[in-house]
Amino acid sequence: MSNAPDVIILAAGKGTRMHSVQPKVMHQIAGKPMLQYVLETAADLDATTISVVYGHGGEHVPQAFAGWDVRWVRQDEQLGTGHAALQALPHIGGDGVTLVLYGDVPLLQVETLRRLVTLSQGDRLAILTLMLDEPAGYGRIVRNDNGNIACIVEEKDATDDQKRIREINTGVMAIPSAALRRWLPALENRNRQAEYYLTDIVRLAAAEGVGIVSLQPDDENEVLGINDRRQLAQAERAVQQRTANRLLLEGVTLLDPARTDVRGQLTCGYDVSIDIGCVFLGQVELGDRVQVGPYCVLKDVVVRDDTVIAAFSHLDGAEIGENTRIGPFARLRPGTRLAAGVHIGNFVEIKNSQVEYDSKINHLSYVGDSVVGHTVNIGAGTITVNYDGVNKNRTIIGNDVFVGSGSELIAPLTIGDGATIAAGSTITHDAPAGKLTIARERQVTHPTWTRPQRKAK
Repeated sequence: MSNAPDVIILAAGKGTRMHSVQPKVMHQIAGKPMLQYVLETAADLDATTISVVYGHGGEHVPQAFAGWDVRWVRQDEQLGTGHAALQALPHIGGDGVTLVLYGDVPLLQVETLRRLVTLSQGDRLAILTLMLDEPAGYGRIVRNDNGNIACIVEEKDATDDQKRIREINTGVMAIPSAALRRWLPALENRNRQAEYYLTDIVRLAAAEGVGIVSLQPDDENEVLGINDRRQLAQAERAVQQRTANRLLLEGVTLLDPARTDVRGQLTCGYDVSIDIGCVFLGQVELGDRVQVGPYCVLKDVVVRDDTVIAAFSHLDGAEIGENTRIGPFARLRPGTRLAAGVHIGNFVEIKNSQVEYDSKINHLSYVGDSVVGHTVNIGAGTITVNYDGVNKNRTIIGNDVFVGSGSELIAPLTIGDGATIAAGSTITHDAPAGKLTIARERQVTHPTWTRPQRKAK
């Protein structure tokens, strides 16, 4: 028997307790829809086929995963887990194993499922179970006097004695495919919910003398089902803890692992340090000896070696050269490219601009749609005026330029190499290389002017 199972993912539930118009399986954990975790796990199992049974939310769910190698099966009526699995039965072939997963149980590990499939061996029903001190709300595993599983009883149908059973059903099963094709059409809905329970195949297996075995996961968070926002938050913390543990084992210093959030993919070089409250989104790459200060947000960013990002900085879609200093309170927007040795200081915003090596923009400035040469100094309060109300225009600043504080550079504009712009200038024409350019109104003092006074009431 091949260890590559067919996989059925049940994802049709409405998720009433989420209090949301969004399909439950589309709610995100660490930046990804929970269904994506299950699909990725199935793919890592090298599943022969992956069938997703969806319902609530209509075509929104399959549209969100366009391009995935998935067979989408719509369940128009919500008649229970057995009825949902039955909808996918036409996609199950051969005499191997069918693994049943759930779109709202996203944290299962590949190795746990491989063990479950191996335990089935293609001729036994293997059930993932869990021992809980407080099993309320779950179906109970009922065993006979020999300790073998006899059936699974849903809590709504359980007796008082059965409700005291601590071993619960997670819903995850590895089922002989040939037997599944017999059992699903034979299910009945004679229960308080008038639903077709997938768990009733356990009775059918026992009646046929098919072996029924069980496995427990190493971490109970693996089988955490998400039915409300509280459980969604619990799953978020579990994923973040897993990620933090991985980073720590890879040599990353996390000042507080409980206060670091990775909502995408974070890769780090040697001796990286991350302070508290940082959020990483999308694809983030940190080179060797990078330091990220507290409460920074990095999204789709590459940061080269020896760069320091100070507190409260926000980097989005930027590429940062080595030995660069950024922040605090800096914002780098998409299209920003900083070469080595650049300094970007507090309350500086850069957008869609290239800044060459050893240039400094240290205070309260905005640089947008610009090319800034090397060893440039841009003084505090400088603005590149790049938008004319219709079009974005380009500013080109040459090498070794000094721009005095409080200047406005009105694009389109070119400032030549070695030029100096006097503080407080509004530059509307190209500034020649190597020259001082001043553009100010003449200062005037009116000796007879008096400040208006408040009129007496």
